[in-house]
Amino acid sequence: MPENLADYSLFTDEELILRLRDGEMRIMDYICDKYKDLVRVKAKSMFILGGDSEDLIQEGMIGLFKAVRDYDCGRDASFHTFADLCISRQMYTAVQASRRQKHIPLNTYVSLYGDDAVLEESGRIDLQEVLADQAGQSPEELFLDKERVRYLEERIEQELSSFEKQVLDLYLTGMSYSQIARVLGRDEKSTDNALHRLKGKIRKML
Repeated sequence: MPENLADYSLFTDEELILRLRDGEMRIMDYICDKYKDLVRVKAKSMFILGGDSEDLIQEGMIGLFKAVRDYDCGRDASFHTFADLCISRQMYTAVQASRRQKHIPLNTYVSLYGDDAVLEESGRIDLQEVLADQAGQSPEELFLDKERVRYLEERIEQELSSFEKQVLDLYLTGMSYSQIARVLGRDEKSTDNALHRLKGKIRKML
């Protein structure tokens, strides 16, 4: 048995999972330490959907435990990929459960309307680019911008389907359409189609 947790770095995650199931329980501490940064990064992304950061970290760790429990070395992809999916799914389920389903508060989406936008991929929707730059604006202009955000919020609630709104939620956290498909349990083509539809609808609203 390794004298310290650092020795486990010599083995793959898949090898460690098998040893953990054979009773080497200290491996769980190592896996938690190894994946804590991934959980924190995902919690930060999900925070823009209305989740509490500390609660999301706890949910992420629950997702990690489920990944360790359910991982099938012969069937699933790498443990890292499987854990990433389980953590994201657990967090998103928690956010959905805690949110009011009636409204999508666009004005709280940092990635849509803030200085530290996480949308970096080509072609992604960024309202910061289409709404007026707030720097140097008068109170009247700032009020009009807030009114435009409120208008978009109402239109999105009215015109996007439930699935499209789920896709938009996760898209705003920086996920690719393939990652979104895995979290929502849908196929990639339908998710990609929904993404294209909602982007077209939002462009028309603007």
